[in-house]
Amino acid sequence: MLDVYLQTLLSGLAVGGVYALIALGFSITFTTTKTLNFAQGEFISFGAFIGVTMLLLLSGLASTTTAVPSEAASAWRYPAAVIGAGAVAGFMGILIFLLAVKPFAGKGGMNWVMSTLGFGVMLQSLGLAIWGPAPVMVPSPLGDNVLRIAGAGVRPQELLVLACAILIMVALDLVMRRSRIGKAMMAVAHSPQTASLMGINVNLVMIGAFALSSGLAGVAGVLIAPIASASLFMGMGFALKAFSGAIIGGLNNPRGCIYGGFILGVLESGIGLWQAQWREIVVFGLIILVLAFRPAGLFGQAAVDKV
Repeated sequence: MLDVYLQTLLSGLAVGGVYALIALGFSITFTTTKTLNFAQGEFISFGAFIGVTMLLLLSGLASTTTAVPSEAASAWRYPAAVIGAGAVAGFMGILIFLLAVKPFAGKGGMNWVMSTLGFGVMLQSLGLAIWGPAPVMVPSPLGDNVLRIAGAGVRPQELLVLACAILIMVALDLVMRRSRIGKAMMAVAHSPQTASLMGINVNLVMIGAFALSSGLAGVAGVLIAPIASASLFMGMGFALKAFSGAIIGGLNNPRGCIYGGFILGVLESGIGLWQAQWREIVVFGLIILVLAFRPAGLFGQAAVDKV
């Protein structure tokens, strides 16, 4: 029985790592610009298909297919696809900020909600025109043979997702806390007016926040594609769960969002082991309880105290 619990834990941590990456993206835009990108789900899906396209092109296959050959993800191709998808999604994040968020900056209301949602619809329609609605099976660069850890069966891609998620989040944490760019973003998050008086280009920092947030979503799409398969409809579910993790951890606390993503992944996996049909009820019931008793999130209060 112990092997089943270990397998559930590892699978939950892997999915939680994806949730944490996307939740971190939500936190970055919220703390820096006080807005959210509600097209984040489409960026996940788009990133997955950018990765699929790069794998096919780099392996000499120019046309899309329902299954990417295993050799297409071997060697350097998969890391190149991850980086490429992150770069393309980051560029599209700049576009959504300039076209759908900045025009409403400093104005009353929440027009940016509908504009980002509309951008997401346009992005999904563009994806359907390019790749079609059929999902694509993506191979893992580490193969599909199940690994045994203390008797628990784990797919290599789950370990890769977990390792990549942790490395990316640790690297971003170091950049945010020790580099000039990170300190500039924290200054803008604290007070854009004060940051501007200190000579920080607030507009450029906000553009960078959206690029980074969208880039994380694109990377997450490629990482999760070998587990969930690439689909233009896959992103909404992951984005919703990631946003839920951000709410649980504390949307104004980047580290809290990471913790919330992992908590949600493990909780979801554990409930699935017990009663899969209760998964959504328990998860969203937890969110309601957190909002009722800890509106800032489980770890959000610490961030509020610092302000």
